Amino acid sequence: MVASAGSVWVRAFLCSALGVCRQFIQREAGAIQDTTKRVRVNRQIRISPLRVIAADGSQMGIMDVEAALAAAVDQGLDLVEVAPMARPPVVRIMDYGKFKFEQAKMARQAKKKQHVIHLKEVKYRPGIEDHDFETKTRHAREFLQDGNKVKVTMMFRGRQIAHPELGREVVDRVATTLADVAKIESPAKLEGKSMIMILTPR
Repeated sequence: MVASAGSVWVRAFLCSALGVCRQFIQREAGAIQDTTKRVRVNRQIRISPLRVIAADGSQMGIMDVEAALAAAVDQGLDLVEVAPMARPPVVRIMDYGKFKFEQAKMARQAKKKQHVIHLKEVKYRPGIEDHDFETKTRHAREFLQDGNKVKVTMMFRGRQIAHPELGREVVDRVATTLADVAKIESPAKLEGKSMIMILTPR
């Protein structure tokens, strides 16, 4: 029994150790794969010959790596690998620092232009007072002006559900008030004890 228990313990230890090793190897492999995705610049480029593109976009022809590097250095620029899988690989003479800056700038601008549309909910009740109506509707207007959709929810309490027309009057009033910035995507409909309408920006 002792020997058997010891064997079990040894097997568990080996499996655990192998698992850790496997994770380490996978991490290292991932790191190696990541490095291969990096853009090679100047002395990082070791393959020869290369097809070289000048800074102005013109073709300089096929050159060995040392000659291409010398041409880049003469212009105070960098030699950047742009098509490593081509045969021969394609490199371009450019200001790599400026290139990275412009790429980062373009990425930031593209991110700013992306707008995720959210569905914002504004809740009303039948017989809502004018002040509350104006406040809630102002919030709905702000949501719409930000490019979001608005879910107008009319909540009925107790016996109010027996007179849905009172809630519909408020919902219609919301749609009319916001008609300059919104259009009805989904008309008001009764769902349980709520009436729901979806507005989308014009």
